[in-house]
Amino acid sequence: MERMTDLVGQRQRDERPDTLWLLSHPSVYTVGRRTPMAHLPDPTRGIPVVETGRGGQLTYHGPGQLVGYLIVKLDEGEGIVDYVREVELRLVEALGKLGLPAERRDTPPGSELLTGVWTAETGRKIISIGMRQSRGVTSHGFALNVDGDLTPWSWAVACGMPDVDMTSLKRELDDAAMPAVMPAVRAAVAEAFEAS
Repeated sequence: MERMTDLVGQRQRDERPDTLWLLSHPSVYTVGRRTPMAHLPDPTRGIPVVETGRGGQLTYHGPGQLVGYLIVKLDEGEGIVDYVREVELRLVEALGKLGLPAERRDTPPGSELLTGVWTAETGRKIISIGMRQSRGVTSHGFALNVDGDLTPWSWAVACGMPDVDMTSLKRELDDAAMPAVMPAVRAAVAEAFEAS
């Protein structure tokens, strides 16, 4: 969080270009500003819960998941929701190149936000997205489940949706390797930089 805050400040001052920071976390749940207490995991599971200033609700991060933090200066008049939609489309494109048809979804009025990316054939959620903007610069980002253990998702209410079925590239394709996934994601998200 401290490193990301530093990167955002540098981008706000034009001391660095738009940045995509790809990494994996040890097991942790992160919660957004709107996450209800009832959605948190049982503390006896031993996985820490970290509060963030991003949008969205509870997300799990762990080994085998590719996390992308986007530090991007938005164009004049461009809002964070517009940018999130652009990122969703670029990630759909990346998954397609990896052999997994995927889609973004529009949120029906009055429903929980359907931000993220879903598999086209099975209807499972494969990418969670939670972002914010501060003085025109984005932070936080997305989490793509590649080949990690999906069990911790079932110990809490993921993304504010009790019935969501979280999935991974490995579950959907039987074959997923982080070294192949990272370049596809990096290339697709670079196009979102150009679109901002």
